[in-house]
Amino acid sequence: MAVTKPSSGPDPILLTLFANRFMSVAEAMGRSLQQTSISTNIKERLDFSCALFAPDGDLVANAPFIPIHLGSMSFAVKYQMNLHGKELKDGDVLMTNSPHAGGSHLPDITIITPVFDQGTNEIIFFTASRGHHADIGGILPGSMPPTDAEIVSLKIVDGGVFDKKGLYEYMVDKPAQYPGSSGCRNIKDVESDLKRDSLLIRVSKQIAANHKGVQLIRAIVDDYSLETVQEYMYHIRTNAENSVRSLLRDVVKQSGTNVLSAVDYLDDGTPIQLKVEIDEEEGSAVLDFEGTGCEVRGNLNAPISVVHSAVIYCMRAMLNVDIPLNAGCLVPIEIKIPTKSILSPSRTAAVCGGNVLTSQRIVDVVLKAFHACAASQGCTKMAVAIAGWGYYETIAGGSGGGSGWHGTSGVHTHITNTRIGDVEILERRYPVLIHRFGLRPGSAGKGKWNGGDGVIREFEVMQGMQVSILSERRTRAPYGMAGGEPAMMGRNTWIKQRRTEDGDVPEETSNEDLGPRHINIGGKATVFMGKGDRLLIETPGGGGWGRPDEGQLETTNEHEHAWEARGSFAERAAVQAGF
Repeated sequence: MAVTKPSSGPDPILLTLFANRFMSVAEAMGRSLQQTSISTNIKERLDFSCALFAPDGDLVANAPFIPIHLGSMSFAVKYQMNLHGKELKDGDVLMTNSPHAGGSHLPDITIITPVFDQGTNEIIFFTASRGHHADIGGILPGSMPPTDAEIVSLKIVDGGVFDKKGLYEYMVDKPAQYPGSSGCRNIKDVESDLKRDSLLIRVSKQIAANHKGVQLIRAIVDDYSLETVQEYMYHIRTNAENSVRSLLRDVVKQSGTNVLSAVDYLDDGTPIQLKVEIDEEEGSAVLDFEGTGCEVRGNLNAPISVVHSAVIYCMRAMLNVDIPLNAGCLVPIEIKIPTKSILSPSRTAAVCGGNVLTSQRIVDVVLKAFHACAASQGCTKMAVAIAGWGYYETIAGGSGGGSGWHGTSGVHTHITNTRIGDVEILERRYPVLIHRFGLRPGSAGKGKWNGGDGVIREFEVMQGMQVSILSERRTRAPYGMAGGEPAMMGRNTWIKQRRTEDGDVPEETSNEDLGPRHINIGGKATVFMGKGDRLLIETPGGGGWGRPDEGQLETTNEHEHAWEARGSFAERAAVQAGF
């Protein structure tokens, strides 16, 4: 259904009202999704996003979830619209995870539900949710290799009937057909986290969250009429567009030039290069990534949808106004991506790491070009698995300082925005023991405004298991800006117990005579760790801003506060205390 553009300007009160009503729909979807899920990634780490989309597939509003999801989900919605056309009917729900079809990477499963007008039976909105599932099959835990389950489009609910057989085919049977590959290692978590209480077993995650959004959208339409709701949907997008145009004009005035440029490199030396040309009169810009390196053999290639996610996040982050992240932020922006590059890889290229690592470097390059802030730690991912289960987490670090503020220590930066798993939950559910988890003192870049410190996370495996690490900023430090110093690089160390069967205990000595081996496994590795082995992960800090001698060097950052209880148990106690 086409959206009719309004002929008059918006009422400012109604504009704010509808912006918050739309955002509240996404927030309610997110609460439903978290509360009914069973997987650690959704319930504890909050690695999911919910959003509302226009009938043309453009992003309308979202809650503050995961930016890398939100910017790319519009591509997924539009792909499914073009694929299914008018075949969709009320009660249908679509499932996809393919980067070729607007996905970010394969473990991120997107559920899309069309919202039909109950009078005309036309699509008036879409609700969508995207959640990270710790394992969807493949040769390694965490589902990063190319033999994982790829789903271009599956009608997971057809006219209200859940397709359990189709889910098992894609998640279990197809990945297992490759030599050395496994089907989903925790299919019950995935199934429960996807389905909704119809006549099935119970209410659970993503489909239920979408259904909640459908109900709330129809309630808003009942309150204000479809014409008014869609009129203000358009006004909200126009408001975001105008805000970005004003930002671009201000950048030209402050920098004294309409041409900006920046380059940064992945740890393997691949350049991410950007040139920005701003048309001050129009308030528009062309972001040209010409000069970026070619696609790589590993999984650091980034789909085009991920590039757009990074750019729309940067545009919204640089705005000093409170508006929902939506498609209007990209209307003044033209993005040029060279073909056959790491940002526009071939159909069969592996892209899983590009979603979380390369995307962070794109963000750093865009913010560097606009002279917005110093580099952040990027992202560190770890996955562990043995037969029957798998666990995955992203680990915090330091954010970069900027003109007028210190970076933040021990935080997920930019477009990841997830939590890390609570220690007590992790140790209760999985055979691991956390020995250390805290800030990494001295890892931040110094400056007039310091960067944030990274973190140290050390865990011991209580039985033999496969461990994978995927990280950046291990050979290239997060840079400072305006004279600020770079932060420390990260490091991943395998503390391996010596074992005769492994060949690392000399015959003339006993195991007690030697301590454990300390092995730097690099930024990207998969190792089989035996009982008692430890993995010590030290994440980078954020770069500093401004020369340290330009002002009094702060020994503590302004963001540091007295300790307070955090985590799922603390939140539950706070909610109970509020009744």
